[in-house]
Amino acid sequence: MASVLKVDKLDPQSGTALEIGTSGDTITVPSGATFAVSGTMNASSITAGTLAIAQGGTGAATLAAAGLSNAPAFEAYLSSTQDIGDSVNTRVEINTELVDTDGCYDNSTNYRFTPTTAGKYFAYFTVIGFTSGAGYDDILYIAPEIKKNGTRYVHSLQEIDNSAGERQQSVTTQAIIDMNGSSDYLDYFCEINAASGTGTLRGDESKTRAGAFLLIGV
Repeated sequence: MASVLKVDKLDPQSGTALEIGTSGDTITVPSGATFAVSGTMNASSITAGTLAIAQGGTGAATLAAAGLSNAPAFEAYLSSTQDIGDSVNTRVEINTELVDTDGCYDNSTNYRFTPTTAGKYFAYFTVIGFTSGAGYDDILYIAPEIKKNGTRYVHSLQEIDNSAGERQQSVTTQAIIDMNGSSDYLDYFCEINAASGTGTLRGDESKTRAGAFLLIGV
């Protein structure tokens, strides 16, 4: 049996289906050779290796090698209640990290996210607030905000009918924010306006929390 078959073209003997090799065989295209496909190749057939960017791939064998990662990213929460006064825009001391991929979130001093990769980030901030007034039902509004470099970037405000006996409310604000990867930072603030008493944020993993992550391909 010949070890090398030299032909210019292979066609099926009958019909239109042509099979090369048998199940379990390895078909090799050696280094320096080109495997050109003018027709259709199913994407499910490509299970390893590198797909060029021009062909819709990443140009790398893995997403991480291609730089396709949502890091830097963080999520953290307020571990216990924090009193923020009445109608005082106050930094929320979100102090317990769940995720901090690149050590970009300061959870002990400034409570600030300073990502080290330039790009657009999805940032979010959720608070649950109440007041210490009689019956805990005298909240007029809760307003969380995300600041970029010390200036309000986005905020939400929820007004509350305090006559209805509302004990506490949850409010979320979120935005896509362009960061330069060096000096830009995000802070998380909140204001609670009360008919009487002091505004307080509830803390634990399921309540007041914040996070941000890098968006891919934006």
